[in-house]
Amino acid sequence: MTESNSGRRRAGRRRAALHTQIFIGMIAGATLGLLANRRFGASPALLSFIANVTYPAGQIFLRLIFMVVIPLIVAALILGVAELGDIRRLGRIGLKTLLFTLVLSSTSVLIGIALADTIRPGEGLPRASREALLDVMHRSQGEVKAPARGKTGLQIALDLIPENPVEAMVNAFRGEMVAVMVFALLIGIALTLVERRTVEPLLVWLQAVYEVVMKVIALAMRLAPFGVAALLFTMTARAGWDVLMKLGLYVLTVLGGLALHQLVTYSILIRFVARCSPLSFLRRLSEVMLTAFSTSSSNATLPVTLRVASEDLGIPRPIGGFVLTLGSTLNQNGSALYEGITVLFLAQFFDVHLTLGGQVTVVLLSILAGIGTAGVPGGSLPMVTALLVTVGVPAEGIGIILGVDRLLDMSRTVLNVTGDVTVAACVARSEGHILKP
Repeated sequence: MTESNSGRRRAGRRRAALHTQIFIGMIAGATLGLLANRRFGASPALLSFIANVTYPAGQIFLRLIFMVVIPLIVAALILGVAELGDIRRLGRIGLKTLLFTLVLSSTSVLIGIALADTIRPGEGLPRASREALLDVMHRSQGEVKAPARGKTGLQIALDLIPENPVEAMVNAFRGEMVAVMVFALLIGIALTLVERRTVEPLLVWLQAVYEVVMKVIALAMRLAPFGVAALLFTMTARAGWDVLMKLGLYVLTVLGGLALHQLVTYSILIRFVARCSPLSFLRRLSEVMLTAFSTSSSNATLPVTLRVASEDLGIPRPIGGFVLTLGSTLNQNGSALYEGITVLFLAQFFDVHLTLGGQVTVVLLSILAGIGTAGVPGGSLPMVTALLVTVGVPAEGIGIILGVDRLLDMSRTVLNVTGDVTVAACVARSEGHILKP
């Protein structure tokens, strides 16, 4: 019996860490997808394999996570607010979160605009590449959603307060996530104003919901290496190298901007505000970043983000639950940077000259769009479409970038979730908490 237990322990030690397994799944899926695309192209057999095997397999993994995101957000926000206790402290933490979010979003957009103006990826494309991309655009027009109808300031304010919280939860991934968060925040604030003995049963129930949801996520993450491999295979087998090469300069501009913001801007905040080693901080976030890259969703990554922030970084759970849950929807630095570059790229592609005033408009709208972007795969595309219409660029032009959007979506989600944790760490440090060295 002792030898058997010892053998099991040795097997457990030999098993690779989850983030290592996810990384292996990413590499395997992407490599096999590219090879399949090169060997079979758009053959019916490959398309059938994608439609009936890899795409459903990846969606099963995503849905296992998405199905518990709403209960997690509601429970985490209510508990986070209730555990903070003092309304004045809640307001102080909320203002700090908003300030860091605005600073980081503004910086990310300015980096993106500066790179797009310097590199000018939409100019100088060979005629053959330009015609091929226009052909892609015309074939993709049916996939491009029309931008949402504009709302007045009063309507935007009204939409923050859900008339029916249950309906808002049903439509959370279609633009009503912020309304769900406002509902949870108000319930949390009300709990702090009621005698503790009276609300204790509700807090215990919410704590149970939180723990059960985290356990469901832990079980789902066991499938992560296989789900990630399926998602990456689907993406690379559909797109292949041809589309990537035609849009190479645009892709490199976006990835360069994301890397610059991640390695420079965040590192400065981590070093001088959170007072941690940026290298150690980012290394501990490896599981979070790999999960974000593979799922392309800040919301789906939230359970992993909450756990790692608390256990590996030492961010207090009340602060982490509050800041990270809000950040999964509101703090979309990567999306804001991507949206700014994409609008300028397409303006250059269609030879639409944007004046200084037009570029200032792009900056301001990208910041606002980044805050309002849904934390789900492809959540930035409707926002980009609306931005294109605003500055006079053909909205159907977004069809040009659809082939590489999945790759860029995965990459910008990494920046989004890293930004969430960076803000949470800075807020925690400003509140006097010493993070793990």
